[in-house]
Amino acid sequence: MDYKIEQLKINYKTLEEFKKFKEYGLQELSMLVDLEANIIENDSNSPFYGIYFGDKLVARMSVYQVNAKYNRYFEPPVNYLEIWKLEVLPEYQGKGYGTALVEFAKGFNMPIKTNPRIKSRSFWEKMGF
Repeated sequence: MDYKIEQLKINYKTLEEFKKFKEYGLQELSMLVDLEANIIENDSNSPFYGIYFGDKLVARMSVYQVNAKYNRYFEPPVNYLEIWKLEVLPEYQGKGYGTALVEFAKGFNMPIKTNPRIKSRSFWEKMGF
């Protein structure tokens, strides 16, 4: 199945979409806080990517590029991506949406770092992390 991954606009519509996710309200895991901090204009460069099923956002992640001078993980120091948060709505899990988002990030051809969240370690291991 093909998935279209979209860079999410930083706006209040996206903010409303984020409220549908499980981690909404948990400050450490919520992308909502990141989004609110970045709302400047509708077409701002966004670190958020998502997959829609119809008009419903069903999977999302935030990806940040980290400069080599701040690198503490890769030798020799290089620029890398950090997948900070990735989540798929429960009723859409197991359908390849999370995998599609990770593969999309791998397409930037940079090393990737992530931190497994609660009950996600096996997913990341399956993805080669």
